Amino acid sequence: MTIQSKDGKITSIIGNACPKGIKYAKGEFINPLRILPTTVKVIGGELPLVSVKTKKAIPKRLLLKAMVEIADIEVEAPVKIGQVIKDDLIGTGVSLVATRNIKRVDSNLRS
Repeated sequence: MTIQSKDGKITSIIGNACPKGIKYAKGEFINPLRILPTTVKVIGGELPLVSVKTKKAIPKRLLLKAMVEIADIEVEAPVKIGQVIKDDLIGTGVSLVATRNIKRVDSNLRS
């Protein structure tokens, strides 16, 4: 698919296989969006990190800003799939959610 533009405006879109392609291409040109997958620190868990992702796509230009905010997040175990880790990530209105379960480990147990 090819987008032709002039002065920052789309003049034509060619090569799309269906009407959805035009909508997608316009979105990618005007305001590209991405789901952000990453990890967050876990306190007291069987693993030190839990995988997370944004529940919806956020503007691509905000990915680095989101990662800076996410870097400071720590979550207490246990963690459940789908658990909201952070509401309204960087003011986007989009939640950051866990994508796996992490069990709590009792640190008082001795081997």
